Amino acid sequence: MSRLRVHSFGSSLDGFAAGPDQSLHDPLGVRGSELMQWFMPTQTWRRMQGQPGGETGVDHRMAAQGFEGLGAWILGRNMFGPVRGPWPDASWRGWWGEEPPYHTPVFVLTHHAREPLHLAGGTVFHFVTGGIHAALELARTAAGGQDVRLGGGAATVRQYLQARLIDALHLAVSPVLLGRGEALFTGLDLPALGYACTEVVPGERATHVVLRKQP
Repeated sequence: MSRLRVHSFGSSLDGFAAGPDQSLHDPLGVRGSELMQWFMPTQTWRRMQGQPGGETGVDHRMAAQGFEGLGAWILGRNMFGPVRGPWPDASWRGWWGEEPPYHTPVFVLTHHAREPLHLAGGTVFHFVTGGIHAALELARTAAGGQDVRLGGGAATVRQYLQARLIDALHLAVSPVLLGRGEALFTGLDLPALGYACTEVVPGERATHVVLRKQP
């Protein structure tokens, strides 16, 4: 069976995976973009933007692993956009423009139905109202034996951890203190859920920590 993986998930030293008050101006919440500053200089990021160059060190290598062997993605609704409640119309098409970086089917968790959204580069957003298990089943079917990547946000990752559905979680811990925001592990007893830290890799701008579900 394909695995469910989380990669390059930014975290502050005090355990926040996003800042407060998400908006069009602050997609990751206030100061949340500081958690991803490690990613921006990498060759992985620059290729996603259609730009040449970029650093090829540890941060790049850890980020690049997140795009290997993927057949589908799952996102929480806030990762798709800032719209809350029923969709007023189909005008919001995501944060990324007409060619998002996914290039696979993407299953967006929501309480409000919406028709699939087809964009350039092979990305198709499907809006799933049946919950986390339904989204994972659909994503695994679409992935055709390849792995599924869970993109967040923090509340969505917590739900999948609580259900013991995540096989591997890569955190990129930046030397930043946010003070408030979305705390990733609130209410979770990770050892009791069967998770253990299996890898710690110092990078150029972040420390990469990998948690895996134990047999």
